Amino acid sequence: MSLNGVEERLLIDGELVEAGGGRVYDNVNPATEEVIGQAADATADDADRAIAAARRAFDETNWSTDLAFRRKCVEQLQAALQETREVLRPQIIGEVGAPIGLTYAVQQDTCIDDITWEIGAAVDYEWERELPISDFFGMKSHRRVVHEPVGVVAAITPWNFPFMLNLAKVVPALMAGNTVVLKAAPDTPWSATYIGKLIAERTDVPAGVLNVLTASHPAEVGDVLTGDHRVDMVSFTGSTAVGKHIARRGADNVKKVFLELGGKSAFIVLDDADLASTLPGAVMGVCTHSGQGCAINTRLLVPRRSYDEAVEILAEAFRNTKYGDPTQMENLMGPLINARQRERVLGYIETAKSEGARLVVGGGRPAHLHKGYFVEPTLFADVDPDSTIAQEEIFGPVLAVIPYDDDDDAVRIANNSKYGLSGAVSSADLDRAMAIARRIRTGTISVNGGMWFGADSPFGGYKESGTGREHGVEGFREYLETKTIAYPA
Repeated sequence: MSLNGVEERLLIDGELVEAGGGRVYDNVNPATEEVIGQAADATADDADRAIAAARRAFDETNWSTDLAFRRKCVEQLQAALQETREVLRPQIIGEVGAPIGLTYAVQQDTCIDDITWEIGAAVDYEWERELPISDFFGMKSHRRVVHEPVGVVAAITPWNFPFMLNLAKVVPALMAGNTVVLKAAPDTPWSATYIGKLIAERTDVPAGVLNVLTASHPAEVGDVLTGDHRVDMVSFTGSTAVGKHIARRGADNVKKVFLELGGKSAFIVLDDADLASTLPGAVMGVCTHSGQGCAINTRLLVPRRSYDEAVEILAEAFRNTKYGDPTQMENLMGPLINARQRERVLGYIETAKSEGARLVVGGGRPAHLHKGYFVEPTLFADVDPDSTIAQEEIFGPVLAVIPYDDDDDAVRIANNSKYGLSGAVSSADLDRAMAIARRIRTGTISVNGGMWFGADSPFGGYKESGTGREHGVEGFREYLETKTIAYPA
C-alpha cells in the first residue's frame, strides 16, 4: 500500500508549519521496523504559540457562539475525510501497525461516519433551560441555566487507536464551541497531522481554533499544555500513571481534567454458558490489535468444574489465531507499537512464569517473523488472582485464565482490581448474567456478546480507570461549563 498525501507539519494558528528549528523525527512502521517518513518535532515554544493561538481564537472570534458555523466547518472536515479515506488508510496501517480489517471499523471508517452523530448531539442539545420562578429573601426571580464551552482544550491522545481518539476529542470539543490544541502520541503523528492538513486546506475553521502538535518526547510539550493557565481543560487518554501526573499538573490552577485511563477487565463465563461458542470470542478480543486496548478483557474467569475443558478450547483457538503482516486481511493481529512495548510485554510474560502461572501457548517472539515488534498470542492458565499479570495492565496479546468456585467468588475476583473500565459476562440465562453485570464495578460491560461501543455510548471507568466519559451525550457535556443567570420576575 503506497503512502500518499502524508502531512509532516504542525498546524499552528491556521498555518501548516515546521517545528521550531526545523526539528523532525522518524516515523517507524512497527510491522517492518522501517522508517516510513518523518514528523515535525515540536518544541515548548511551538506549544506556547499553539496555546496563544487557541486562546486568541476563543476570546476574539465568534467561534464559541456560532453553532451553525461550527456545524458547517465540522461537516466540511467530515466530507474531506470521507473523500480521502483511501489516502488515510495506509498511513494508519503503516504507523499504527493496525490490521487492515480494523481500519474499516474502529481505527478509521466508523470514526468518520460517527461525526454525524457528534454534530447532531450538539445541534439537538438543550443549551438553555428555564427553572421555576423562585422567591428568595422576598425577591422573585427568573432563573436560566446556560451551557457554554469550557474554553481552550488540550487534547492528548495515545497511539493504540490514534485517529479514532483524535476525532473523539476534537469533534465534540469543537462542536461545543471550544478551541483545541491536539497533541498526538509520538509513535502515531500522521493520524493527527492529516486532520490538521484537512482543517487548513479543506475547511473554513478560523485560524487558531484547532492546532496540532507532534513531538518525539511527549513530556516536553505535554507539560506545557497541562500546566499553562491559558488552557482551561485537559482531555487525556492513556496510562493511569501519566493520568495521575496530568491530574497533579492540572490541580495547580484547578483546570478541568478528563481522564480515560487503564484497565484490567474480567470476562466471567458462568457455569451454564456454552464454552465452545463463548471462548473463541474471548481469544479474539484479547488478540485483536495485539491486545493494545484499555478495555480488552484480559482476565478470563471460568468455573472450576469446567476449567480444564475451557483451557483446552482456548489453547486451540490461540494456536489458530492468524497474525503477521497488517496489510493482509486474514490477520487478526499485527505488531506491538514499538520495541519498548514488545520488551515490556515479554517482561510481563517472564514475570508470570516466575510467579507460577502455567504457560499454555505462545510466550515469545514468533520464529517465522524476522522483522517487526511481534509477540506470539499468549495463554496463561492457573493464574493467581493477586499475581502481577492478573493485576497490571500488560497491553499485549496475553490472556490470564483464572478458576472460580461460585458466582460470588467470580464477582469478588472481577472486582479485585484497582481498575474499573470494562468487562463481560456470559450465561445461558440473560437475567442471571444481567444481575452479575450490575455487581461489577466498571464503566462498561458486555452481556452475552453485546457490543457497547458507539458514538452515542458513554465510555469511561471507575476507580483508577479514570474520571468522566468519552462519547455519548455525557462525553459532549465534558466540554461544557454550566452558568445560572437570574433576573427579576
